[in-house]
Amino acid sequence: MKQPEIAPDETPKRKRLSSTARRQDFINQAIEFFAEEGFESSTRGLAKKLGVTQPLLYRYFPSKDDLISEVYDAVYVNRWQPEWEPLLRDRTRHLADRLNTFYNVYTDVIFNREWMRIYLFSGLKGVDINRRYMQLVRQRILEPILIEARVELGLPDVPAKDCEVEFAWIMHGGIFYYGIRDLIYDSAISTDKKRVIEDAIAAFMAGLKIKLKREGQG
Repeated sequence: MKQPEIAPDETPKRKRLSSTARRQDFINQAIEFFAEEGFESSTRGLAKKLGVTQPLLYRYFPSKDDLISEVYDAVYVNRWQPEWEPLLRDRTRHLADRLNTFYNVYTDVIFNREWMRIYLFSGLKGVDINRRYMQLVRQRILEPILIEARVELGLPDVPAKDCEVEFAWIMHGGIFYYGIRDLIYDSAISTDKKRVIEDAIAAFMAGLKIKLKREGQG
């Protein structure tokens, strides 16, 4: 009787990665891990989740903080688009038009489940991702917007005051929280993101003009 043929071992072999590729793979998996589990787990738990030994993980990231820093760069810094800042400063267009264009493309990036969950988890845990990103938002978004608003209103081109920055945070934070309600809480009332952004910007522009006049600057 003919003996049945023995099927070759079809178990896929794990692809051998270069050091650079393996490091990036660890970062990508850490992003998924932190987005789901938060920042409470130890590096031992993270290594187990990644399917590697803790010493191997330490070869690439000497500490958990180092890995978190890499996650911050990957999720927040590297997704920052270089064309955003010139867009905000383009004085050939009305500021409201610039803001509507900017916030629609900006939210296309940040209205992402991993982005939102990591941001919220980091705030609860006290990880400095929030503080670093909020400083970036102030310097690259809010302060330039306030300078452009002054110019459009015919006011002196001077640095924004803290109270004005807080006023701009109301608009920015409102748009941001719409994304949280939509992606995290699944409770956004409107599905028309463009209209939500348009309304927030219209309210901000009208309110800022009143605010500046009230403070004797307009």
